[in-house]
Amino acid sequence: MTAPGGDAYHRRTVSRTQELIHALFDDSLHAQRVFLAEHGGDLERAVDMIGEAVTSGHKLVLFGNGGSAADAQHIAAEFVGRMLRDRRPLAAVALTTDTSALTAIANDYGYDEVFARQVLALARAGDVAIALSTSGQSPSVLRAVSACRSLGVKTIGLTGGNGGALAGMVDVSLRVSASTLSPRIQETHILAGHVLCELVERRVCGEPA
Repeated sequence: MTAPGGDAYHRRTVSRTQELIHALFDDSLHAQRVFLAEHGGDLERAVDMIGEAVTSGHKLVLFGNGGSAADAQHIAAEFVGRMLRDRRPLAAVALTTDTSALTAIANDYGYDEVFARQVLALARAGDVAIALSTSGQSPSVLRAVSACRSLGVKTIGLTGGNGGALAGMVDVSLRVSASTLSPRIQETHILAGHVLCELVERRVCGEPA
């Protein structure tokens, strides 16, 4: 059965959908361009920090909630596996993957401690942590950053909007200031994660021929 208005209705619907698709891409690209303009130097500092750690026997620790948990796992996998080139695995661990640890800590100490307690158990001075929170206000992330600071672990914060408390707690703040929407912020976060991994990989392997 034909939809109301037939083909003309369908064309109008497709046209509106295309407008929305283009608008969403434009919003994401705008957030990324502003982020690059504001944080190009900070990204270089983060590359130096992570590169120094993983080439001197230390590790990268990552944590976040929800979509940021998935981003933490994604970035860790790129370091341990590979990004673009065959090379030795680089030490990186996402504190979002051990369901037994997460549920035991949440059950016994409260959810706000799920990352902090793992940091205290696994991280050491000389390591680097990437903390992901689109709002910069997640208590579990903030407590983990405090735990990192107590151990001498350097910290990089990936956040958005005004940065929340996280932006002022970390050694390098990478803030997607152009948006307060989690999807736009996370799209920029994963791009930043890929950039960090690819440039650290180049440092480990040398420039490609």
